[in-house]
Amino acid sequence: MIGDEGAAGQAAYAAALSGLPGMGPATLVAVLGRWEPRRAWERVRAGRLQRPPRGQGLDFESRQTRQTPLDGAFDSGSIRCSGRTWAELSRGFDPETWWAPIAGRGIGVTWPGLATYPVALADDPHPPGVLFWRGALECLDRPCVAIVGTRRATPDGRSVAFELGRDLAGSGICVVSGLALGIDGAAHLGSLRAVDQPGAVGPVGVAASGVDVVYPRRHAGLWEQVVAAGAVVSETPPGRPAQAWRFPARNRVIAGLVRMVVVVESHAAGGSLITVEAALERGVEVRVVPGPVHSPASAGTNQLLYDGPGPVRSARDVLDALGMFLPDSKAHHARAQVGVEDEASLVPVLSSAAKAVLAAVEWRPSSLNHIVDRSATSVGTALRALDELEATGWVASERGWWVRRR
Repeated sequence: MIGDEGAAGQAAYAAALSGLPGMGPATLVAVLGRWEPRRAWERVRAGRLQRPPRGQGLDFESRQTRQTPLDGAFDSGSIRCSGRTWAELSRGFDPETWWAPIAGRGIGVTWPGLATYPVALADDPHPPGVLFWRGALECLDRPCVAIVGTRRATPDGRSVAFELGRDLAGSGICVVSGLALGIDGAAHLGSLRAVDQPGAVGPVGVAASGVDVVYPRRHAGLWEQVVAAGAVVSETPPGRPAQAWRFPARNRVIAGLVRMVVVVESHAAGGSLITVEAALERGVEVRVVPGPVHSPASAGTNQLLYDGPGPVRSARDVLDALGMFLPDSKAHHARAQVGVEDEASLVPVLSSAAKAVLAAVEWRPSSLNHIVDRSATSVGTALRALDELEATGWVASERGWWVRRR
């Protein structure tokens, strides 16, 4: 195992190797399992380490540079080269000069065999060849749970994801997700709500882009908050944008890092089901939050529930499944510590009309007509009350529907 000082001298070469066209994770793991990064780069430059032909294994010993065209591109900051062999690309490129400003921005890199490489990935069937990160990678040393789901989440789904993220982080669980819109973002926002509490753990976001390329752009603020409280990691080299093929690859890393995957909402063909498949391949437990049977956003999760994975109603179900049992009094105290206040103490501060309307809003999306009928109020009174309830966080609205928030 390379020590910290030795790893620092090798980091630029490991990062550069990961940027070679055709250097997939399996090939990179094989290369770094045989040579230290600097030595491997020297072999590339000498033409003794070639890109393997499609469908064949890695050529470790070839001493002649083959002029086989490559269909990728080595993108190293301002350098873009395509249709060239590894040896040609490496001869015009200095890894240390390229890497120095990247490392100066707080970006690290680790690979199998280093003490910093996540233990959970060490025995993974398809581990990342390298892992880049910003933040505190040691968050992954704590028990980790993934919360995943659709980008097109309902208000109730986002509320559940937020609560799960908050309560799990407050209970010492590292919440892992993909920093996407919808369920992922809500789970990370919830975990961030708890990070200042004693015993809480910061979240880890697994990106499909480089750790310095925010995707989606709407999550730029969330991205930086996750870096500050936990970490953002990726096997994609710095500077690279998110590409469609990188998302399934990203999902396998999420599955490999965690002890459980919790799916909050998923459409029938949602991307989170790729994470589920990767988790099952690794023997990682999968749990599902049940959803309304007629909701398209819950079609995938309800199918999973029908097929066998157990349900999740709250963070307690996750903790119990992991063997991290909490007595009722301790669980109540933990929830109070992260801002879950007693509902009965807050309802009296609402107007009488708002109380009546709140009682009429259900946990599943409710129409305005339904709320008016149940609360026995006028449309105008109900709308004013709903505005009050939304402003104080009791309900959420989306496309003309209203749903209760905890």
